[in-house]
Amino acid sequence: MMNKETNMRIIFMGTPDFAVGTLEALVQAGHEVVLAVTQPDKPQGRKQILVAPPVKETAEKLGIPVFQPKRVREPEAIEVLRGYEPELIVVAAFGQILPKELLDMPPYGCINVHASLLPKYRGAAPIQWAILNGDAVTGVTIMRMDVGLDTGDMIAKAKIEISPQDTGGTLFDRLAQTGARLCVETIPSIVDGTAVYTPQDEQAATKVGQISKKDGLIDFARSAHMIECQIRGLNPWPSAYTHLAGKTLKIWSAQVSDAHTDAEPGTVISVEKDRFGVQTGEGVLICLEVQLEGKKRMSAADFLRGNALECGSRLGE
Repeated sequence: MMNKETNMRIIFMGTPDFAVGTLEALVQAGHEVVLAVTQPDKPQGRKQILVAPPVKETAEKLGIPVFQPKRVREPEAIEVLRGYEPELIVVAAFGQILPKELLDMPPYGCINVHASLLPKYRGAAPIQWAILNGDAVTGVTIMRMDVGLDTGDMIAKAKIEISPQDTGGTLFDRLAQTGARLCVETIPSIVDGTAVYTPQDEQAATKVGQISKKDGLIDFARSAHMIECQIRGLNPWPSAYTHLAGKTLKIWSAQVSDAHTDAEPGTVISVEKDRFGVQTGEGVLICLEVQLEGKKRMSAADFLRGNALECGSRLGE
């Protein structure tokens, strides 16, 4: 529990599940979260039913007022926030760029919980990209926000090793917990003036964009290792996929073999009881869990019992 000297009057800004842990941690630490700002409800499904963001649902359970501006940089939205007189604004995966007028509003500034070790992976989807690129380590950075995209001074970092079993989903959960803890631990140093603000090395900066469904399409000319990273990084969304006999085949779990044949990439070179191997540009991808279009997700063993996959079959467009 924070003491009265470090207890802050905070506006929290966030939208997805990743941000929920930080919001909860701020409240549990004794901060006064006077407002939760999140994206507008979005229509989902065939019936286009409006669904609230996870941060909104959590804030309402905690009794925190919720504000959902379409554009937080609009003068009307800024005036609403000004009315809450925040001492600090905490941002975690909010999804909108904050204008300078808002960044300058609270006396202790605006801080962001960013799911990478800045300056690496500025921008969207840093969690997935760390796995997609085969990184061994990632982490969370608490940074002081400026008008750029994740370009502000760094205040604190926490590293996390990426295990061979990590998916985008499991790493998301671990980084969310780490970010929540690190944010709460960092605030006292901001308040008492002991925080160290370290500029980012612009020459080392990398920027990544949003993940889309097309990023899931597997190119078997790539190495088995990089395809396996693609499978894990895009699990649970949008998932890695190929095509078999004109139908979409999602691959949910796979292993890498260093074996090599002269077969063309995308060719099924082995079919066993509980797995099948596909030649890639380098090595063989051993498929363990799949999902054929129109079917449920299943083990390769169950898939092979219901589908006559033979050596020499081709996966791909």
